[in-house]
Amino acid sequence: MTAHRLLAPRWLATGGAVLLAGVLGVAMLLQNSGSACAAPPSSAKHKGKATFYDLAGTQGNCSTEPPADDLYVALGRTEYSGATACGSYLDVTGPKGKVRVKVFDSCPECPVGHLDLSRTAFNRIGKEIDGIIPITYRAVPNAPAPGPLSITFVEGTSQYYWAVTIDNHSNPIRSVQAKGPGGAWKKAALEDYNVWIIDGQTGGGPFQVRMTDIYGRTITARNIKLLPQKKQTTSVRFATGSSSAVPPVVPKKKKASPAPSKPSPSPSASSSSPAAPLPESTEAAAAPEEVALAAAEPKASRC
Repeated sequence: MTAHRLLAPRWLATGGAVLLAGVLGVAMLLQNSGSACAAPPSSAKHKGKATFYDLAGTQGNCSTEPPADDLYVALGRTEYSGATACGSYLDVTGPKGKVRVKVFDSCPECPVGHLDLSRTAFNRIGKEIDGIIPITYRAVPNAPAPGPLSITFVEGTSQYYWAVTIDNHSNPIRSVQAKGPGGAWKKAALEDYNVWIIDGQTGGGPFQVRMTDIYGRTITARNIKLLPQKKQTTSVRFATGSSSAVPPVVPKKKKASPAPSKPSPSPSASSSSPAAPLPESTEAAAAPEEVALAAAEPKASRC
């Protein structure tokens, strides 16, 4: 965990005009700390506000390096969702335009709807001197990642303690399992600093690592060697380059049999008879976006 997320002032602007009092940050923390675990932001549009910060160190709370384009965001406790949101992408729109940012860090004192952006991202959509700007934002399912999914064993990993960070997955990950040669699948637990851990003997590998995203898609990376602190690039992806909502699985409806032809009613009959109900097959199905969002609700993990 990076301590600066908990201690550093978060609302910054040039000219010394904006710096919220520490007591306000404490109040926000108290307001947020009692809330239940929640899902990461959905692809529905949300309203909120944005501030910016400068990273104190080389990693955010998601335990990964900053994206090469320096476009990232820290989320409050609820939307950070125990690190489930790490590695996903948001489209954020402000007074000057829109920017896509990677969830890279946590902001414990930020309430729902308050995004803390990198300075670079903030300047794309607002004036730095303003310090705080109104925004709308939404999650981007299947956002194109800069490369294939990568897996890195953290320092201290051994055959008795399996711990990895996963990056470039784009869609939030709901579950991770791993197994070595001849072994059984073992489930990993997600820590709020975005490390998946199996606390027990797993063997020396190489491993198969099976991952399922919050939309129910499962992929398996193979031949992952036990090499602590060395990033291993896999050949698998959740996203295929599309930035649209994950297509839902909608059961097909049976086609309605054509109604037998009937003689046209007389004018008096048609004006006095109630309108015939529409056949069941013509009722509007749930919008794909709504179905996708319903399928996207992850199980609560950690807060």
